[in-house]
Amino acid sequence: MRHQGRNKIHAVPGVALVWALAAGLAIAQQQPTTPPSGQPNIPDAPSASRPAEKFPATTEPMTTPPPPPEVATAPPVGSPLDSGSTRNELFTLTKNVNFVVVPVTVKDPNGHLVEGLTRQDFKVLEDGAEQKMTFFTSDPFPLSAAVVLDLGVPDFVFRKVRETLPALVGAFGQFDEVGLYTFATSVQKVQDFAPAVNAKVSQAMERIRKKATAREGSAPVVGGPFGYPPSVNGRPIDPGQNPTPSYTGQREAKVLNDAILQAALDLSRRESTRRKVLFVISDGMEYRSSATDGEVQKVLLTNQISVYAVAVGSSAIPGYGQAQRVHLPRMGYGDILPKYASATGGEVFSELSQSAIETAYSRLTEEARNQYTIGYTTRATPSSRYRDIEVKITRPGLSVKAKQGYYPLPPQARQSP
Repeated sequence: MRHQGRNKIHAVPGVALVWALAAGLAIAQQQPTTPPSGQPNIPDAPSASRPAEKFPATTEPMTTPPPPPEVATAPPVGSPLDSGSTRNELFTLTKNVNFVVVPVTVKDPNGHLVEGLTRQDFKVLEDGAEQKMTFFTSDPFPLSAAVVLDLGVPDFVFRKVRETLPALVGAFGQFDEVGLYTFATSVQKVQDFAPAVNAKVSQAMERIRKKATAREGSAPVVGGPFGYPPSVNGRPIDPGQNPTPSYTGQREAKVLNDAILQAALDLSRRESTRRKVLFVISDGMEYRSSATDGEVQKVLLTNQISVYAVAVGSSAIPGYGQAQRVHLPRMGYGDILPKYASATGGEVFSELSQSAIETAYSRLTEEARNQYTIGYTTRATPSSRYRDIEVKITRPGLSVKAKQGYYPLPPQARQSP
């Protein structure tokens, strides 16, 4: 009996323990599942009797924070950017055939570029009537530059030019693109447009240097892709090429117009947001080109292309270069580079020494890249008639260089090389 009683005494605490556990579970089920503040709501681990719980959705929907508002600070008074125009707007604007773009170079009496001008400092006239400027910026433009190299200059001149070619490549910036052309009796595209920092440009320049070195001490008529066209018995293999000059007293061909035309047509296909420039290194002599200077000038002005040049050889001699500009029958034209540069708003540097030529490269690229850009919408309807442009500046003592006019519609002839 005592043994049975002992068993009954222990049974009561066991029943109490079961009731306590059941009560605890009931209380737990009645409590909210929201975790204490600051602690993540982590679901229970999956078990064989219950599938894994999904992570609960957040009580507030996830929202992507709005982008920070663009802060447009007003430029200081006198800032060249107070117009709000940038070169990126130019791509859309130039789709309007009545929109005219005029790059402008401003220099002080010492020949230095002038910065800090605003649109209020300029006036632009078309055929004598003042135009309302709808675009103005002083932002620098990346260049699309076609380098045209004259291989028909005398050997002693080209020896100096040849040594400056590495400096020419170095004058361009990392965002510029360069195409290379050579000419003498015919035109040769040596390198299509590629970034100036691309090894292809430097390699193409090196090929030109080697070709130029190989011709020294030889007869003035040379072959290969950088010189005169291949010929048999004085006649070119390609019938479309000019014949190889013979020693009959007739002057050798110098197709400067054709070279500028081909480079200009290629430039016309480059992006509108780039400054399109033609760099010519030559003595400016022209003889027996298929294209006339008038035809070439139309292509240049229609496609917003400026001509910059380094005049070498006899064209760089003061006084003598001026006399060469006279046209002599059967002798072609002397130095026509100033004519192209003046019409398109470019410039010519006449240099004799190697160091001066190298300095001219950097000056030309600096001027071409850092110009003011004026745009206006002309009220006249598009036509093939030439229109005069005059840019004036209201501040005294400053000189302005811009193209002298333009053709609203492209010329109908010579649209492909």
